[in-house]
Amino acid sequence: MYVLATVLAALFLALLQRRFKSRRLCLDPKRLDGKTVLITGGASGIGKETAIALARRGARVHITSHDDRKGEAALRDIKKESASMNVRLWSLNLANLQSIRNFCKTFLKNESRLDILINNDGVPAVLDWTDNGFSLCFGVNHLGPFLLTNLLLERLKSCPPSRIVNITSNVHKYQKLDFADLNYNIVPLFTYFRSKLANVYFTQELARQMERHGVTACAVHPGEKVCAPGLLPLRIIM
Repeated sequence: MYVLATVLAALFLALLQRRFKSRRLCLDPKRLDGKTVLITGGASGIGKETAIALARRGARVHITSHDDRKGEAALRDIKKESASMNVRLWSLNLANLQSIRNFCKTFLKNESRLDILINNDGVPAVLDWTDNGFSLCFGVNHLGPFLLTNLLLERLKSCPPSRIVNITSNVHKYQKLDFADLNYNIVPLFTYFRSKLANVYFTQELARQMERHGVTACAVHPGEKVCAPGLLPLRIIM
């Protein structure tokens, strides 16, 4: 009986691993030539790998970073890995509302199109504050992307069918929002959960309002261990 249970457990794990591996890469051959994509936090992790994947498919890709040195290194990597020179780096600090306004003003002045906005940048559960006095976690994960998206919304509406992708997390299920105290930051982990719940609420309302304008809004949970190329579900983006 013990041997049978061991064999069944091993078989289950093997099937699970096979299923996971079979979904790692997006094999959809769709091209994105002529499309303009903006990815916040594109200097590392999910943002960087997504930038590489979309640049390979012909998109004009813009990435943002609050760290210029890290951003420049990532830009070189993305161009090399994607074999595309159609990638640009922008400086953006989502913890500073004026930085967001300045970025959007310059971006809109220089770019006539925006087909895909990926709000990827974020911070983990930390006890700190933004330049404007908000919880750093809630400010960078939700308030910053909220302002950024709204400032770019008209450009997205002018390029249908366009898309907004908000990177969130399944942990949004573990907290509720207290609208009387959105700046709650006593327990950083709970603040992180709430920021992800705010992402989901925002996406739901965006989807409702923007459907008639040809703008699709999606909230994406990328997984617990996203560290390899191609793991973000690109079909959602494209």
